[in-house]
Amino acid sequence: MKYQTKKLIKPGDLNANNTLFGGALLKWIDEDAGIYAMTKLDTKKIVTKFISEINFVSSAKQGDVIEIGLEFKSIGNTSITLSCSVRNVFTKKVIISIEKLVFVKIDEEEKPVPHGKTIENLGFTISKN
Repeated sequence: MKYQTKKLIKPGDLNANNTLFGGALLKWIDEDAGIYAMTKLDTKKIVTKFISEINFVSSAKQGDVIEIGLEFKSIGNTSITLSCSVRNVFTKKVIISIEKLVFVKIDEEEKPVPHGKTIENLGFTISKN
């Protein structure tokens, strides 16, 4: 898992319990993963197709710094699949994990189209764990 994006938890990111609002976190994850998919598939025409079960492991509070980690899982004809983990930068405690995020390349009519990428030309290998 590569952790690249970091976020400071600010007052506007909190819920009624004064912890990080899950919706804000999911927005950041979707944006970060979408940008990752765009750069790997060399296109801005990407949509989120599927997000698997979301596991809220722990919370974050105002002033915490979190980091979003993404990992390549697989490639399809029109799609790319990633996994995600978000953790506290300082304690390394996991805040959320998502096993599968699927992004699909689309055409001008918002229909799925082949992206022409393979594991080899993306430079990835699939781990066997």
